[in-house]
Amino acid sequence: MSEFRLTQEQVGCFDQDGFLFVENLFEGDEVDLVKQVTELSDKVAKGVADNLDAEGGISKIWLTMDLEDDVFGAFVRCGRIVNPLEQLLRDKVYHFHHKMMLKEPHVGGAWEWHQDYGYWYRDKLDALLFPDTASCMVAITSATKENGCLQVIRGSHRMGRIEHGTIGTQAGANLERVESALEHLDLVHCEMEVGTALFFHGNLLHRSDQNRSPHARWSFISCYSAMHNVSCNDSDAHRKGRARFQKGADERIREIGEQQVTELKAQAAG
Repeated sequence: MSEFRLTQEQVGCFDQDGFLFVENLFEGDEVDLVKQVTELSDKVAKGVADNLDAEGGISKIWLTMDLEDDVFGAFVRCGRIVNPLEQLLRDKVYHFHHKMMLKEPHVGGAWEWHQDYGYWYRDKLDALLFPDTASCMVAITSATKENGCLQVIRGSHRMGRIEHGTIGTQAGANLERVESALEHLDLVHCEMEVGTALFFHGNLLHRSDQNRSPHARWSFISCYSAMHNVSCNDSDAHRKGRARFQKGADERIREIGEQQVTELKAQAAG
């Protein structure tokens, strides 16, 4: 079981900024297992949804609330992610959902300014009572300004929840508030090498540009809530998720991932 922990200085930076980079949190071969499973899995391919930005660009996303014994689940449970989140949210955490963000070369769409809690506050299934949520984004491919890396507004999580409307098929934050935030707070481009992790608060304002480069920008994001948080709808999925979530051993990433890749390749070969 991983004993990885953040320093108090890192926790303080997160509290102040709303986000925290941890470079090289994962090895290249661990990340490559996620990439291979994403490329080989029919389940992922069939579950990918298109999200339109304001200009009609398409960002692809595969999202699930189901926590299975696959490489994605191994990442979600691993101590290198769960331990820091428990420090940052000051409580045990439970799995909310996880997703692959697939911004393809030349055609990948933008994500509009939003807070994750802007979605989770009002969603019919989610409707989380408190904004005590955070996510961990792991770079599956390099993220750069050219291929549409994440952009965040430093400290914007301290503004509280902002009203959201619909932009394209996405939820977007009130732009007057966003523009005011940009006048007073720093805009940060989150360029990340493969295996780098970004922890960020559910109320942090973030967006990304379209990808017009020849390079894909893929990332795996696992989302969590503090254990004291509940769904206003008392949804069955949340009650079950809170009850059964358990931290797993880090070595399970390679064990499960390698087995899964082998099985998927065998299926593809017929």
